[in-house]
Amino acid sequence: MKNYLSNWNFMRIIRLVLGVVVIVQGIQANEWMFVALGGLFTLMPVFNIGCCGTAGCSTTYNSRKNKATEYITYEEVKPKQL
Repeated sequence: MKNYLSNWNFMRIIRLVLGVVVIVQGIQANEWMFVALGGLFTLMPVFNIGCCGTAGCSTTYNSRKNKATEYITYEEVKPKQL
């Protein structure tokens, strides 16, 4: 349990609070679609999942410093005069 609580950051807490707020507002307005949506938004920070999964949106970084530069030659093409 201690390990689970140590992974919380500011944005995760904000997402949890906003999900609870949406649930409360949905209950007060008798809009059950908002309650379901708030439940979804509340469960995402609780289980530490997102749209892309845990760190699923990260990109790969190639750290090779000695890349060979490929030189490209261009040829100018002019349109025919009519």
